[in-house]
Formats: sequence, structure tokens, C-alpha cells
Amino acid sequence: MVYKKRVLKKMAEYFVKGRRKIAYVQPNNDFTLLLTFDNGEKRIFNVKPLIKKNTVFETLLDWNKFKQVYLDSDGTVCWDKDSSVDSNIFWNNKIDLSTNSLYIESLPQKC
Repeated sequence: MVYKKRVLKKMAEYFVKGRRKIAYVQPNNDFTLLLTFDNGEKRIFNVKPLIKKNTVFETLLDWNKFKQVYLDSDGTVCWDKDSSVDSNIFWNNKIDLSTNSLYIESLPQKC
């Protein structure tokens, strides 16, 4: 319950300030993502807790696959399940993460 209240508070604060867009995504060796937002803010999102066996994220256990992260035409953080398939044609080939959730659940990068 405490977690839910904390997340709801963070969500409210985020939406009051206005939604952010991701301008750049960089994979890190520790399975985190360095996200640069449209306001220049840099935040770290830990993907590791999502990467579990028998989930859509399982393929990201492979570092070579994880580092192929990209921003799609909508500015969403994505990976292709099969790099030989065009995700613009076959949308179900994509693993994606919500920009709003990434902002809310990420931590500011310390300088």
C-alpha cells in the first residue's frame, strides 16, 4: 500500500509538470538505461528487475540483445524480438516501455 501511494504521488507530480519525451537512450553494462529527456534531464532506469525467465523481457538477458535498444518513431524505448523482422510492419515484434513509466520509475543521474 505504501508503494502504491508513493507511485501515485510521483505520477501526480509528473503529470502536473507536463509529460516528458525521451530524446536519447543509452544502454549500460549493468542492464540499466541512461535516458535523456527533452528538457535535458538525465535519468537512470534499472531494467534488470524486469528481465526474468518466461516473460517478454527474457530475451534481454543476452547483453548483445539488450544493447540494441532504440527509440521508435513515437519516441518509445524499444527492442526488437527478432531483428530480421520490421517492427514498423509487425508491431508485435517489439518489446517497449512506456515513456511515462520510465520517467516515474527512474532515478535522476547524479553528476
